[in-house]
This record gives sequence, structure tokens and C-alpha cells, in this order.
Amino acid sequence: MDLIIYNAVIYTVDNKFRVAQSAAVKDGRFAAVGSDSEILGKYRASAVIDMQGRFVWPGFIDPHCHFYGYGSNLMDADLTGARSFEEVIERISEHDHRFPGGWILGRGWDHNLWPGQVYPDKEPLDKVFPDKPVLLTRIDSHAAVANSEALRRARIDPSLAIEGGEIIRHAGEPTGILIDNAIELVRKHVPEPGYEQKVTALMNAQRNCFSVGITSVGDAGLDHDVIKLMDSLHRSGDLKMRVYAMLNPSPENFAAYMYRGIYKTSHLNVRSVKLFADGALGSRGARLIDEYSDHKGNCGLLVVTPEYLARISKEARDFGYQVNTHCIGDAAVRLVLGIYGSLLGGKNDRRWRIEHAQMVHPDDLPLFRKYSVAPSVQAAQATSDMKWAVHRIGPGRMKYSYALKDLLEHSGWLTNGSDFPVEHINPLRGFHAAVARKNPEGYPREGFQAENALTREQALRAMTIWAARAAFEEHEKGSIEPGKFADFTVTEEDLMQMDMDGVPDLKIDSTYIAGKKVYPGGEYD
Repeated sequence: MDLIIYNAVIYTVDNKFRVAQSAAVKDGRFAAVGSDSEILGKYRASAVIDMQGRFVWPGFIDPHCHFYGYGSNLMDADLTGARSFEEVIERISEHDHRFPGGWILGRGWDHNLWPGQVYPDKEPLDKVFPDKPVLLTRIDSHAAVANSEALRRARIDPSLAIEGGEIIRHAGEPTGILIDNAIELVRKHVPEPGYEQKVTALMNAQRNCFSVGITSVGDAGLDHDVIKLMDSLHRSGDLKMRVYAMLNPSPENFAAYMYRGIYKTSHLNVRSVKLFADGALGSRGARLIDEYSDHKGNCGLLVVTPEYLARISKEARDFGYQVNTHCIGDAAVRLVLGIYGSLLGGKNDRRWRIEHAQMVHPDDLPLFRKYSVAPSVQAAQATSDMKWAVHRIGPGRMKYSYALKDLLEHSGWLTNGSDFPVEHINPLRGFHAAVARKNPEGYPREGFQAENALTREQALRAMTIWAARAAFEEHEKGSIEPGKFADFTVTEEDLMQMDMDGVPDLKIDSTYIAGKKVYPGGEYD
């Protein structure tokens, strides 16, 4: 063998959820898993590691995130957690001083954290940055604020209307707030990053993912040039992160991949399309069956037409590709389940997914099982949204929102990711939110809608074997079994037994891909 680990508590996450002590690795895959006496008595290896009672898990998988986008954002101003728009301006001013450039870009502001919970306006930006274009994206990526210079460069006319988006106005003039598709009017004028910037983004994202135990990611929406760069970096050995890449729906991306069939290597899997049905709840862009409780007459919006969703979904089906559609509001979920059902017809193994599934009307829950649709949820979004979401949708609809247990019972399985950088990159925060139904600070004490909590085993499966299944990779990853990639994560405490309040801050001891240590340091440090 190349590697033997022993004196460990290995949660295999196999069908019987067995616990082992030791494992042997050969050529990047698990060759044997069992007791210390079984493995040490039968095999020899060039590297033998005494785990000293540490806990070993299948490498954590984030099935829905924005890996490349997160890496790119690390080079922009971080606005996460800012308690006012004044603090946002302070942060971008400091960032511009340290990293001067043509455009000022930032991400992560959330007006729900500010006094009054109102959208910002471009005027304060104009005073500080009268000549530099500024584009600051909200934490959910479904709203942004731009200054006058950015709007001027985008040639946004006060009377301009945009399908699937909105330019917020006051007294007929744009305030700077752009919703969903309207953001692209400005974003398309931001200079494209160069090759070195793209490589740096991927390397930085990989480094941070390894530090929290992630060994595989589902990147929810990529263009063919970034996917090809990932493939190149995989082949050179620089990028070790395994990537399940969802295609953005463009003719160029489809010509590069979908029309050629499934593209699969040991580290890259291209077999799905990422679609958007609606926007986000925080920016009132999620499409609801009934109007928003705090904005009469507004039911949100669809960012594309139902006909477009049906056409792209049919094309993907015909080429054997999976469809993964962003649906936040109950109307969006209902619409997409109907489209899926008309194309899939009944039980199947296509594993089409509803991404987020934050609001699902009880009448629509049975359709997940009827059409074999997988809910792809982000448990941490429930505890991030809980303080303000009830004002958006009212207590009645709140009871069928963020309903993980209901979704699991009706579908039989689900995946739990983070959607980072929308939420924190640490997957243990999602595990904690799914089980404890609390935020990392332990609020609320009794748990938010605790009746919809998952068990610890269910939450672990949702970030390992079920996450692998959602990418058609359950036969090569997601559990610690012979023949599967030797991707594993090590902690000093037991997620299945420890006090849940300590889970969000639990440090990762080490992370391995293909039997090689990737965090901390290098191989077998």
C-alpha cells in the first residue's frame, strides 16, 4: 500500500453507517477498510499514520457553491457583515487605497442588517467616488448598487426596462439599485480578469476549501473557458480540488460541452446545466404565489420565461444532461416542478435538482418523489434569513419554508451545501444549521422551526454520499469504502457525539485527496 491510517474512528458513511479503525490506500483509492488488526496484519505501506484516536470522515462535498466566483471575490472588497452603508463605503475606500484600479468592486452587503433595512442609494458613493465606477453586489448576488459613473458607462437610461430584472427608481431617476438581470447591464462593462487572475482565484479558493475539509465542490454556473482552465490545472497537478461543473446556459458553453456529451475525468465532471427561475427573498426577487407581506402588490419576478426554462431543460434532457434550477419562491418551485414533470414523465434516474427550494408549498412536496427530483438545499440560509424572512412572507408561509425534514421525507434524500460566498465557506456551519437549526452564535436557543431539523447522520450524508449521488459520483466518492477515492477529512472531535454548540468552530485537523495530505502543508507532513 501507499498509505495506512490506523488507531482512528472512521465513519465510513456506507449503507450501514459502519465505523472502522483503519484503512489502506493504493494508487489514490481506498484498498481496504477495517479494524487495526485486519489492516496492519495484512498490509504494509511506505507511509503509516497513527491517527491517535482522531475522527475520519469522507471528504466533505459542497454540492452547490461558487468556487471560482468565491476565489475571484477574494480580490474584491469584502462587505460581509457591514452594519451600515457608511461602513460599506469605509471598507471600499480602504480597499481602493490598498488595491487601486479602474473599477471598485465589492460583495457581501446586506441591508437587512442596517437600521431601517432599506436599500442604499448611489448618492453617498458619488460623493466619495465621483469619477471611478463602483459596483457593489449584495450578499445573495441578486441585487447590486452602482454609482453614477458605473451607470453612465453602462448607458442606463432612466426609462430603460429589463426583462427578469428591475432598475429601482426614485422620482423617475435610477437610485443605483439593480435587481437580478439588471445587474448585468453594468457588470458586462467590468474588464474581464486575465489568465493570471483566474489562476490565482482558483488557487486561493482551493486553499481555503481545504482548510475547512472540503475535497469536492459543485460549482453552480460556469463558462467553458473557466472549465477548460480548471481541466488544464487538474492535469498539471496544481488544482487538486474535484469539481462538478454546472454549465451556464449559453450556445458557446453548450457547443463546448453539452453537444459533445458528458465530459468526465477523475477531477472534473461536466454533465449538468444551471438555470435560474427567480431571484432571492432578501431582495424581494423570489417569485411567490401570493404577494410579499411587506410589499403589497409585489410577487417577485421570474428572471427568464417559462418557455425558456422548458426549452433549455428539454435540450439538456435530449443530450443526457442533468438540469439544476435555482428556485427560491414557492411559485418558482411549482413552475419548475411542472416543467420537470412534463419532460421526465415519472420515476427516473436523471437526478434533476431544485437548487435552494427555500419555499415549497405543501401541495407541491409530493412532486419531488413523483418525478425523482432532488432538493439541493443550504441549511445555513435558514438561520441567516430567519430574523427578517418572516416579515417578507408572514408566519403562515414561513412554516413551509426552509423545511429540510419535509423535503427529505418526500424525496428520500437531499444535498446540503453552502452556496458560498453567499454563506460562509465552512461546511460544518451547514451541518450545525441542519441539525441544531441555530446560527453559529447559538440563536435561537430552542432552534428555528426545530421540527424540520435533520439527524446528525442525515446531515452528514447530505454533505458526503448524497452530495456525491447528486453528481452521479456515489460510486467513486462520498464514503470510505474499497475502490473509492481516498479523499478524507480529519477532526479531533466527533461530529456524531460532540456538543452541537461547538460544531461551527470545530477546527479541521487535516484534509487528504487521493491519499495525499493537502491541508495543512504537503504530503504526510
